[in-house]
Amino acid sequence: MRTLALDINLVPRASLGEIPDEAVEHGEVFTRRWIIEMILDLLNYRSDQDLAALRLMEPACGGGAFLEVIAQRVSDSCRAHARNIIDAADAVSAYDLLPRNVMAAQSRVERLLTEEGWSTAEATKVAESWVRRGDYLLEQEARPSVDVVVGNPPYIRLEDVPEKRTSLYRALWPTMVGRADIYIGFFEAGLRSLKEGGRLGFICADRWMRNQYGRELRKLVSEEFALDACVTMHDVDAFEEQVAAYPAVTIIRRGEQGPAVVADTKREFNDTAARDLVSWARHNKEASKQTPTYEAARMPHWFSGDDLWPSGSPARLAALEDLTERFTVLGDKASRVRVGIGIATGADKVFITNDADLVEAERLLPLAMVRDTTSGHLSWGGHYLVNPWDENGRLIELSRYPRLAAWFRRNRAVLSGRYIAKKAPDKWYKTIDKVEHGLTGQPKLLFPDMKLSSHPVLDEGGFYPHHNLYFITSDTWDLEVLGGLLLSKVAEAFVEAFAVKMRGKTLRFQAQYLRRIPVPDPGDIKDEYKAQLASAFRIRDVDAATATALKVYGLDEWPS
Repeated sequence: MRTLALDINLVPRASLGEIPDEAVEHGEVFTRRWIIEMILDLLNYRSDQDLAALRLMEPACGGGAFLEVIAQRVSDSCRAHARNIIDAADAVSAYDLLPRNVMAAQSRVERLLTEEGWSTAEATKVAESWVRRGDYLLEQEARPSVDVVVGNPPYIRLEDVPEKRTSLYRALWPTMVGRADIYIGFFEAGLRSLKEGGRLGFICADRWMRNQYGRELRKLVSEEFALDACVTMHDVDAFEEQVAAYPAVTIIRRGEQGPAVVADTKREFNDTAARDLVSWARHNKEASKQTPTYEAARMPHWFSGDDLWPSGSPARLAALEDLTERFTVLGDKASRVRVGIGIATGADKVFITNDADLVEAERLLPLAMVRDTTSGHLSWGGHYLVNPWDENGRLIELSRYPRLAAWFRRNRAVLSGRYIAKKAPDKWYKTIDKVEHGLTGQPKLLFPDMKLSSHPVLDEGGFYPHHNLYFITSDTWDLEVLGGLLLSKVAEAFVEAFAVKMRGKTLRFQAQYLRRIPVPDPGDIKDEYKAQLASAFRIRDVDAATATALKVYGLDEWPS
């Protein structure tokens, strides 16, 4: 485990405040046995292994649902390896905050072991050795590293946790950023406790994969660990009670990233289907599998970085990863493409005008707005940017432009009240972003920020983009050909997979998502395909663009 700079043993527990019992109880969601069996199988924690020689940790054991299954496997393993159950007294460690849960879990283990033929004294000793009361996130005394971390971490809202305790959690486990649920800390603590090659298996809400508060945990997994399997179970009756948890089973290993199994289950997914999925994941080398109750795919890698992890069917995720491996993404300098965003002013009512005579003509830039792109062809609405920057990126001297100076001074209260102006009072009339000299005359593809589908629009040169428009420029691409590729459903799928979903299925075509789209070298595209893509772009034919894009990418079809 890592060495913590903060000595929590010096922090009086009474000063932290206790998490209310009702909050802990609300956070308890008990997992069905067959789900537990599946998770342990995916972790390869099986009775044919010498489990007494391994070290397993369950950070929040509740009433002992996981421990009962673990005890069964440990007992079977001891029999198979000619061991006494006492040999496994240190093989498992489990924590829980509630005393009654500790007692219930110990009783469950003890009962199972005595039913398996071990003596009462032996069963009691093992049960008491395994389960203890404590806050896993704070119990950082020199615990040995472990081979397996498993369980269903608690769903406790941070607003139910005393402020001092929350602050300590955040200090110990820095992936708990923003409005992170407490389970983020359990992920980090569990992962950092693993030996090399050790695995963590949690069933937990998958929100952290696709929201902002999960970014530091995603970064940690990408940089120091490997995702081996992710089984989405949103519609499956995985828990003893009905909860809106949107769970996924996630298997993460300390080691280099290799192939990853991704599966999506249907409501009918059950214990039989779970055993079939495990068998396929562990033994079958086929790239994908589809059954009436689940579909799965084996990906060569998992996605990197702290960006949102993609969503979609396993087949589509595998296709996204395949294209990312075979082609260069727009965010890579090798693509010879630049992705950017238009100008943010901080005071559009002052800096944007339809009046061509408002200020000196040389201080006005024709401005492209989102509404100008609605038809799929740029139709300028007559807006100008009142530009306070010279061609060298410096603020102009107001004394040189009397009409501009008069306009800004008339609106000085508004301009000076902005945060950016308060930071630099002598530059009170600057826009948030500088104007980039030369961008106005450069041909570019414009993307409205929010749209139901991919909507690239060509500006042949002459307009500066507003901040609700993203732009793509390139010195090597024919932008109509590139526009055809980006109009296709293949390109749209990358934005759909990575972007935050808005109400009504609106997508965000922001720079970080556009940069995820892979493209071939334009020199490698056949001339006939270039012509087809350019034509599809000009007439806004998405189906034709998609059909040609599939040929360019070497695909027979695009998975649903």
